[in-house]
Amino acid sequence: METISWDDFAKVELRVGQITKAEVFAEARKPAYVLSVDFGPEIGVKKSSAQITALYQPEELIGRYVVGVINFPKKQIGPVMSECLITGFHNESKEVVLCVPDGPVPLGAKML
Repeated sequence: METISWDDFAKVELRVGQITKAEVFAEARKPAYVLSVDFGPEIGVKKSSAQITALYQPEELIGRYVVGVINFPKKQIGPVMSECLITGFHNESKEVVLCVPDGPVPLGAKML
């Protein structure tokens, strides 16, 4: 495993957001949702394509808090411009489990 410096890690903007909208991404090659995530008044709402369909339904995602990387370059995925990366982990079945804060934090809070 390659090691990185603290300065490298500090460049990654990991922020807390709240999902405000979740829709099936019908045009995606692999099953995915298009999420709108509110990262608070400083950052605003960003869209993301997320391959989290195995464990989550769109309606149950609304209002959930997530951790996203907000300073990657935007990426065109079919007709959707993905503006952030929502983080998660693969479980033993290779399904994505969302990375979420364990308690209430303000929208836009940065991971330390």
